[in-house]
Amino acid sequence: MGRVSGMSDLVITLYTIVVLSLVVNIGISLYGVFTRPSLVKKFICLTIFSDTLNSFAIAIGFRRVSDTYPSIAVLSSVPEELSELATFAETAVDPVPQALVLTAIVIGLAVYMFLVGLIVMYYRHYKTTHVRVVEGGSVG
Repeated sequence: MGRVSGMSDLVITLYTIVVLSLVVNIGISLYGVFTRPSLVKKFICLTIFSDTLNSFAIAIGFRRVSDTYPSIAVLSSVPEELSELATFAETAVDPVPQALVLTAIVIGLAVYMFLVGLIVMYYRHYKTTHVRVVEGGSVG
C-alpha cells in the first residue's frame, strides 16, 4: 500500500512519540525496580512496567488502513468472492495481541495480589518495607 500524504504523516509522528514514550517509561520503571529500597515502591514500579508492556503490545497490534479509522470488520456471511475475504483480512485488526494483553492482565492481577500478600507479611515480621534495613544497613 502506498502512503497517504497529509494526515498520515501526523499519525506516524504521533505513533512514534507514543512508542518512544513507552520505551522511556519501561526504562524508568526498571530503574525504579532495581534502585528503590522500599518494597512498596518496587511493587509500584513493577506495576507500571507491566502496564507499559501491555500498552506496547496493544500499540503493536494497531493497524491503520486509511484516513478513516477502521470500523469493526464483520464477516456476516460466507464470502462469495475471494476479494471479499481479502478485504476483510486487510481491514481486520490482529486479535492475538489483544488476547495476549487480556491474559497478561488476568495473570498479572493474581501475581500482584500474591506480591501484596508477601509485602504485608514482610512488614508484619520486620516492621518495615525497607530492604536495606533488614540487610543490616542504615536507611540514610
